[in-house]
Amino acid sequence: MLKGKTALVTGSTSGIGLGIAKALAAQGASIVLNGFGDTEGPKAEVAAFGVQVAYHGADMSKPADIADMMAFAAEQFGRVDILVNNAGIQHVARVENFPIERWDAIIAINMSSAFHATRLALPAMQAAGWGRIINVASVHGLVGSAEKSAYVTAKHGVVGFTKVTALENATTGVTCNAICPGWVLTPLVQKQVDAKATALGLTNDDAKRLLLGEKEPSQQFTTPEELGALAVFFCSPAGNNIRGVAWNMDGGWTAQ
Repeated sequence: MLKGKTALVTGSTSGIGLGIAKALAAQGASIVLNGFGDTEGPKAEVAAFGVQVAYHGADMSKPADIADMMAFAAEQFGRVDILVNNAGIQHVARVENFPIERWDAIIAINMSSAFHATRLALPAMQAAGWGRIINVASVHGLVGSAEKSAYVTAKHGVVGFTKVTALENATTGVTCNAICPGWVLTPLVQKQVDAKATALGLTNDDAKRLLLGEKEPSQQFTTPEELGALAVFFCSPAGNNIRGVAWNMDGGWTAQ
């Protein structure tokens, strides 16, 4: 379905981003990966679908790096047809104790990076008459949780940015939508599980059950594969007139 298209997925060397990259690759899209840590493993996983894969190590807190990444993608594949803004970090603390530098980093990586990548991707999408911008927000783009002020602020901002981008392109072939997952067992969430297990003297499995029990009625994690399938749906002809939605995959979290 996506043969001849190019997808750039930020924060895609693991977790949600890698799951989405693999789902888009399975549909034939060329992929530009981005992120830290191991790069050869993720590249091999995506290349296994028989598509072209490139990697750029942009630091998503730096606008100049993002500009370089977008230019690199255009150089490699002509243009970015599908932009998935997924890069994110987390820090947990009460507002009065929240480190300023962590606040600034979360806002830059989780929210501002989506603006910088989107503004650079839009002209080529508009000229081509087709494009998909998918912002990976969070259930925390829809509701709040204590001790996550920066993350909740950034993700609410991403949902708002999604709506504006969608409206500005509403009469074109370019759509913009947000995915809002609940708990997904990524390395980021595993750290929270580990911290809960240590703090409360629990096994890791018990800590997972406690984490899910606090918020998620389904009592199960959403998977990167499920999120990837939703991204593919947004890119399909069925997604042509889905514009500006914040689509929650949260096991009933926000239904309560």
